Amino acid sequence: MVYGVGLGPGDPELMSVKADRLVRGAKHVAFFRKSGRYGQARRLVDGMLRNDAAEVAMEYPVTTEIPLSDPRYNQILSDFYTESTARVLELVRAGEDVIVLCEGDPFFYGSFMHLYTRLKETVPVEVVPGITGMSAAWTATGAPITWGDDVLSVLMGTHTEDELARQMGCADALVVMKLGRTLDKVRRALRVAGRYDDAWLIENAAMPEQSVMRLSETEGRVAPYFSIVVVHGQGRRP
Repeated sequence: MVYGVGLGPGDPELMSVKADRLVRGAKHVAFFRKSGRYGQARRLVDGMLRNDAAEVAMEYPVTTEIPLSDPRYNQILSDFYTESTARVLELVRAGEDVIVLCEGDPFFYGSFMHLYTRLKETVPVEVVPGITGMSAAWTATGAPITWGDDVLSVLMGTHTEDELARQMGCADALVVMKLGRTLDKVRRALRVAGRYDDAWLIENAAMPEQSVMRLSETEGRVAPYFSIVVVHGQGRRP
């Protein structure tokens, strides 16, 4: 059996009881990480793994070194996910259960989805949902993200500037992910859509280093990887 276990946004106390139980009892623990890094998902379970747990680190061959538009990007990652699937499959066929650690929720823009689609027709796979990073981010602002009939759009900073502005202009409430190098583009798109002054930047939501700021107060700031921009809806309410 393969378990895709959602660990939530970063605070171990926000992990589900089921996720906690599976992680603590796991004999084989797999996780994704950037080459040379410890791995965020692995960091979230520090102190939780049993002493004899075998760790399977799946290291991305490429992250931002090649543009998304380069045909090589998808091919390199496709080969990587196929290879990672084979590593997990080998353990399962040997009679072992494998826990795959997933930041946030496994089915929400996570790497586990690429293993899931390759495994689900071959071996049993169970997905354990988790609290998303965006939920922790809007909660950190101290205000509801949607009211009444508000439409919430979740956008990626990797979209073109024109597409970001178009989508931002159509939605009542916004979440923008995948920031980092894209933050300045997101700022410009928010200005075009008339949403800039209402935007918040949340860094490392639900982690010890969490920070919450009005986006307009962060000019010149470089956002870390775990950053999310939020614009609250202001819809119908009693």
